[in-house]
Amino acid sequence: MTNKDQFTNDIHITFIGGGNMGRAMIGGLLHDGLRSSQVSVVEAKADTAVALINDFSIKLITSIDQIALDDAKNNVIVMAVKPQDFKVVSHALSAQLQNSLAKPLILSIAAGIRIADMSRWLAQSRCVRAMPNTPALIGKGITGLFSETGVSQADRELAEGICKAVGQTVWVDEEPLLDAVTALSGSGPAYVFAFLEALQAGGEKLGLDSVTARKLAYATLEGASQLANHSVESAGALRERVTSKGGTTAAALEVLKDLDWQAILGKALAAAQERSKTMGDELGQG
Repeated sequence: MTNKDQFTNDIHITFIGGGNMGRAMIGGLLHDGLRSSQVSVVEAKADTAVALINDFSIKLITSIDQIALDDAKNNVIVMAVKPQDFKVVSHALSAQLQNSLAKPLILSIAAGIRIADMSRWLAQSRCVRAMPNTPALIGKGITGLFSETGVSQADRELAEGICKAVGQTVWVDEEPLLDAVTALSGSGPAYVFAFLEALQAGGEKLGLDSVTARKLAYATLEGASQLANHSVESAGALRERVTSKGGTTAAALEVLKDLDWQAILGKALAAAQERSKTMGDELGQG
């Protein structure tokens, strides 16, 4: 089933938050076949709201107490708010949901907010937690997903379809693994950007001008990633294939090996994972 087949007329999606990630998902969903009449967004910032209306012609809701769910529709609410705002928004939304017969599917893309906490604050059991990353802004993201066993397969497929509007998806079997997803892919783009910075700077130190060094660094990373994605071989096998004994690549990799760069990266991911766990503890209080 493609997204275009999945988004039937009885689905209505309300986004709470129309910032960068919410906007990316709205654009992806409309591209995948959802009609603008099937999307609403709660957005208080005037300039952001105007841009959403002008670009997508969707319904604007200026406050949570104006949300009106259609009992005849399969309603989805995407929580695209900042993690630190999630609890306050949830309490306001919960009061609104109590006045409706509809029990919407809640899809949260807020980092660190655990299923048990969002279910408790919202008094809703149809909850799916998602961890996207910033390449979603250009439709090249990847999102980790988790739900409790009580969530139906249809709801899981719907949540996955929404997230696929901005890239690929993976499911994890245990919620704590989303901390690992956060460390690897959620924070991962920043590691790549740091690598690009270093690669370009290294080229400049070797005498290349900044424009040339940037072009070489960015194209090399993109090309190598595409080559790896299109190959059935592992990254390790591809690395060996381009490393001639006694050659330039071997000399460079020997330096990286001596510095134990893989262990350094492993420590970085572990630190991100631990911080994700701590954030979940902190955000879930109360």
